[in-house]
Amino acid sequence: MLTDITLGQYFPGSSFIHKLDPRTKILATIIYIIAIFFADKPLSYGILTAFAAIVILVSRVPWLLVFKSLKPIWIIVILTMLIHMFTAPGEHIVFTWKFLSVTAEGIDMGVKMAVRLILLLLFSSVLTFTTSPIVLTDGIESLLRPFKSLGVPAHELAMMMTIALRFIPTLLEETDRIMKAQTSRGADFSSGNILERMKNMLPLLVPLFISAFRRADELAVAMEARCYRGGEGRTRMHELAYAGRDYVAYVLVVLLALGLAFMRWGKLCGL
Repeated sequence: MLTDITLGQYFPGSSFIHKLDPRTKILATIIYIIAIFFADKPLSYGILTAFAAIVILVSRVPWLLVFKSLKPIWIIVILTMLIHMFTAPGEHIVFTWKFLSVTAEGIDMGVKMAVRLILLLLFSSVLTFTTSPIVLTDGIESLLRPFKSLGVPAHELAMMMTIALRFIPTLLEETDRIMKAQTSRGADFSSGNILERMKNMLPLLVPLFISAFRRADELAVAMEARCYRGGEGRTRMHELAYAGRDYVAYVLVVLLALGLAFMRWGKLCGL
């Protein structure tokens, strides 16, 4: 299960998506996520799914790797769908048992929320798969730079966010290695009730925390050895610059959002 978590991984490539400016990819991802909540009809979700599929296809990231990112959250997706199925009010009752009832409106809302979660994660995973941690840091810092006048430490925030994202796969590998080592010594992480499993996690958590602190200390020493003193006055080997493909990407994702907004509210506005 731990090896199936792909958050923070980078898949090298030279596709159209890889070559986009990181600021374009970050903002396009945000616009797409907003557009997801504009969808209210099967056609809208079909358009969103087709758009995400085309982006994944153009990025040339293996489909197996992209769908692998969904495996760790399938429980959350199912729970979200069930919660909406059993709690959403409606007039058309499909199933009832004691105090529980499932309505057609609840099923519709549950499926929509599950699809939203899946599309959100799929499109967001393309951002990390096609953007290296260093470039992602530069993009986040550039977007936060206007807020520096308000006292927001743009560079430090971007650095912390990217380091945290980058070390997720490393910590997962470390967790998997410790679990195998503890299992070979007789530890059991799969049997027993919830309380027993939580108790059995202690042999895993203690060495994992020690390893995480050790890695953090080594990273701090390495950064100091390279004379890192924060973002003030720092320069880059490659300055970020927009190209024609970035404007094309902006136009496409904005048109997607506007099209979905028109499909939902166009009639209400008399358009």
